[in-house]
Amino acid sequence: MSKLPVGIQVYGLRDLLENTPDQFEAVMKSVKEMGYDGVELAGTYGLEPAYIRDTLAKIGLVPLSAHVPLADMMADIDKVIADYRIIGVDYLVVPYLPEEYRHNTPGYPVVIEAMKQIGAAVKAAGMKLLYHNHNFEFVTLENGTFGFDDIYTQVPEDLLRVEPDTCWIKVAGQDPAAYVRKYGPRCEVVHLKDFIKEGNPQNLYKLIGIDTEEVEEDTGFFEFRPVGFGQMLWEPILEASLEAGAKWVVLEQDEHYDLPPLEAARRGREYLKILGW
Repeated sequence: MSKLPVGIQVYGLRDLLENTPDQFEAVMKSVKEMGYDGVELAGTYGLEPAYIRDTLAKIGLVPLSAHVPLADMMADIDKVIADYRIIGVDYLVVPYLPEEYRHNTPGYPVVIEAMKQIGAAVKAAGMKLLYHNHNFEFVTLENGTFGFDDIYTQVPEDLLRVEPDTCWIKVAGQDPAAYVRKYGPRCEVVHLKDFIKEGNPQNLYKLIGIDTEEVEEDTGFFEFRPVGFGQMLWEPILEASLEAGAKWVVLEQDEHYDLPPLEAARRGREYLKILGW
């Protein structure tokens, strides 16, 4: 059966590392024992890049990519590149657009030009820049297109590739498998994330640790779940990822509630094994 290597986004394990970076090796060993092939980093927790590289190599995990705050890339992309070249990642990822840089704001043209410059620097270093979406990119612009698509229209493919977060695409009311197919070879890393949703929840970004203004008419329910334990249909997305020529799929769970993070990671990986992955 065709399949891709499976990574995990370390952001979902941050509670085990942020205040206790000395647990990095033990946590990574657990990840490897579950059957993961690689990790997508989300910070270094004060650890030296060489230590991260050597620890992952010893355990047998590939450091495939890293989410790096846009502000850090804009402030000193050379430093970001230098650190992550030591670790050995193939991809650097813009994880999120702050509100001041989103579509229909004065900051949007600024961030588009910034991503062109960052993408050129990353390309020159032998890596690739990706953009990781949420659901706010699916705002309809004056020309009738989604903001999601406008990003990739304005920034050339050789400077910016797509890291589709399939959960947020679904939350936005779109078909994740169709979007993976639409961007095809531009989708080299596909994010797998599951959720349950009822009604019309509004304050979704508070769930991923981002402070936003409360919306009073929040009348719904939304929670993340391990892959395979929510509302997503995974077979079409996995098949689309294969057809697109993706290199990796990466599991991510932003919040775990009463479920320990490693248990959530284990459940998601076990579900993919059931599917032959």
